[in-house]
Amino acid sequence: MSLTAAPGETTSPADASPRRPTWALLPLRVFLGGTFLYAGLSKIFDTHYLDHTSPLGVHAQMLHAAATSPIGPLVSFAAEHPTVIGLAIALGEVAVGLGTLLGLFTRIAAVGGFLLALSFFLTVSWTTHPYYFGADIVFAAAWTPLLIAGDAGLFSVTARLRAALRRRRPPNHAPDDGERRILLWGGLITATAAAISGGVIALNRRTTADPEPSRPADPGPNSGTVIAAVSAVAVGSSTSFTTPDGSAAYLVRPATGTFMAFLAACTHQGCPVTPAGSGFRCPCHGSTFDGNGHVTGGPATKSLTTVPVRVVDGQVTTA
Repeated sequence: MSLTAAPGETTSPADASPRRPTWALLPLRVFLGGTFLYAGLSKIFDTHYLDHTSPLGVHAQMLHAAATSPIGPLVSFAAEHPTVIGLAIALGEVAVGLGTLLGLFTRIAAVGGFLLALSFFLTVSWTTHPYYFGADIVFAAAWTPLLIAGDAGLFSVTARLRAALRRRRPPNHAPDDGERRILLWGGLITATAAAISGGVIALNRRTTADPEPSRPADPGPNSGTVIAAVSAVAVGSSTSFTTPDGSAAYLVRPATGTFMAFLAACTHQGCPVTPAGSGFRCPCHGSTFDGNGHVTGGPATKSLTTVPVRVVDGQVTTA
């Protein structure tokens, strides 16, 4: 097959290139863009994500990752500013997802997606063995085709903006002015998406903080939240539950007639503790606690925070 132009015809690199490779990247682009957009929105709507006291929040996750990550000092520094870093991650994922799906500065979006995936690999997935069981390294590699090839003008907002500016450009119009206009329009679109996401976060946090008008507390003897039936917790065992304010906690039964409860947050740096034998262990820095919540191994120096409980009609409830 010859690529020589017929008389009176001109060729360009775009005309000489087959169209199939352009379409071949579209499924990858839709998957990566949709996944990162979904991940960012999931963080925005998650009431625990920016909660510094929740073991499910970004603060606890960063503290946990800092203990094993090869960039631990950087992660520890980020953990000192969890709200700013958490918002940057969530809004970054939204921006990357939208940019990839819309074809808005696709290569720049791919760079952002690659860096986000790489940072997740170096923190969240670093201890996964074998390494290929972790999804983040796969996502990092998957971004490289779009980083190299871009969107090739297929379903591309940037390409449409360039085409519109070319049609309206005066004969003496400088090309650099068109590029500046594209950057301006792209920046406006991105800023609008960020503003909408920020508004959703603010509304979501406000709704969570005060979901309904406060009501007087029930002074009756059974006003506590039921944790578990007495018969459901064996002596020497524990069960997890959520306190009325939404914090994760554990109920333990060290003896037949004794029940105790503790917040599931290490008193060192707030990482979520997990049951270990008859006590608890912090996976972040190795602190250990016995079944009474007392420290048996540092670096923690304070006992686990107790949650008052009582037994009422065969049920263990919060006091």
